[in-house]
Amino acid sequence: MKPLFPLLVCALAACTFAFGATAPRPNVVFIVADDLGYGELGCYGGRDIPTPQLDALAAGGVRFTNGYVTAPFCAASRAALLTGRYQTRFGFEFNPIGAKNAAPGIGLPVAEKTVADHLRDTGYATALVGKWHLGGTAEFHPQRRGFDEFFGFLHEGHTYVPAPWHGVTTWLRRRALPDAGRGRWTSPDGRIVWSTHLNTNEPDYDADNPILRNSQPADERGNLTDAFTREACDFIGRHRAQPFFLYLAYNAVHSPMQGADAYLQRFAHIEDIHRRIFAAMLAQLDDSVGQVLARLRETGVADRTLIVFLSDNGGPTKELTSSNAPLRGGKGELREGGIRVPFIASWSGRIPAGRVVDDPVGAMDATAAALEVAGVQRGKLKLDGVSLLPLLTTQTKPDPGRALFWRVGKKNALRRGDWKLIREGAAWQLYDLTRDIGETNDLAAQEPARVKQLASLWDEWNAQQIEPRWR
Repeated sequence: MKPLFPLLVCALAACTFAFGATAPRPNVVFIVADDLGYGELGCYGGRDIPTPQLDALAAGGVRFTNGYVTAPFCAASRAALLTGRYQTRFGFEFNPIGAKNAAPGIGLPVAEKTVADHLRDTGYATALVGKWHLGGTAEFHPQRRGFDEFFGFLHEGHTYVPAPWHGVTTWLRRRALPDAGRGRWTSPDGRIVWSTHLNTNEPDYDADNPILRNSQPADERGNLTDAFTREACDFIGRHRAQPFFLYLAYNAVHSPMQGADAYLQRFAHIEDIHRRIFAAMLAQLDDSVGQVLARLRETGVADRTLIVFLSDNGGPTKELTSSNAPLRGGKGELREGGIRVPFIASWSGRIPAGRVVDDPVGAMDATAAALEVAGVQRGKLKLDGVSLLPLLTTQTKPDPGRALFWRVGKKNALRRGDWKLIREGAAWQLYDLTRDIGETNDLAAQEPARVKQLASLWDEWNAQQIEPRWR
């Protein structure tokens, strides 16, 4: 009989993962931008709005050129990120806006466990700072979904400063100008700009949607981008001695567009006030991310923190000027501009710096990686995400046969390898994205066998999804 002691030592060594028996478990920080287009950051080709902090994050880690979210709009995308599962598996197919946010039964189903649930159950401190948008009634509250702490708002958007909006210039969508005409109108003091170019009024974002600290209204007077940064840095400082999960969900650069004075001055050379306000909002977001990264370094936890930055969907260019270049389409569409997003992962000392990964990956893969670094066993979790960790740390190539899927009503899509299959209520279209990133040359007629094969994969996946719980 072999001695048991050496076997026991080996078993214990295997259970310590790669961090050592006494080392604290890694922290996880998800930073999510709202409505940020693929082409805006300097590291993704943006030229007119400097983003040095996010560019530095990419230079110190991995930048994905084919990083995807599971939906082309906010809530459904976030539902998948927080669960690691396609949101269509549990009926969260469409985007609740306005009063629907507070309607009974609309939210992330309570049977679905979040990454915060799983991490908290293994001893992590957890916090959500920023936008929730996964249910506005009591059963869906973030503190009932795995988060120890919450500072932010529950619905899809919020003004950045309280009325009467001091210290910012505000751009608002309107159906008509004060003279009942069309075009743009600017208030005498230059602080308010109305535009009719989208023929709609700005949503009532703040209606029944207070800023909350946990479950109580907070009298927040600062700019929300700054306030969320402050709260995130405070959480990091208070929990430096224990493993933590921070979900920092900025509402920047989502509408309503409000540019702070100091940032607008940086971009005085941009003639179009619409674009100038967007530039101010993005620069403020970039500075804020830099402050969070600095706080991680100051508290001595940067080298044990996995950081993932991404946007929740593509940019709504006409609404915000948020560019998705060189991709086609934007928010609300399953064209590349609606679902391919800036996507960066960094982990000082663990992830080689300066890498660019062209393989397709999904937001749910970041969720799977977060659970893996925390030592959570996949077991019966039924994740759709495949952990990014091997790709990040050992440069292991992902499965070339893996496909990514999308369904938004009659808009459907699939990507497998270089090929993208998409339909918008009619016949399938086929694109070779390595040669046609702008989706301009439909190859369906020339590749009928490939269309049939990929459509069969989509049908098989679709049969596993359920009907939407609301529309």
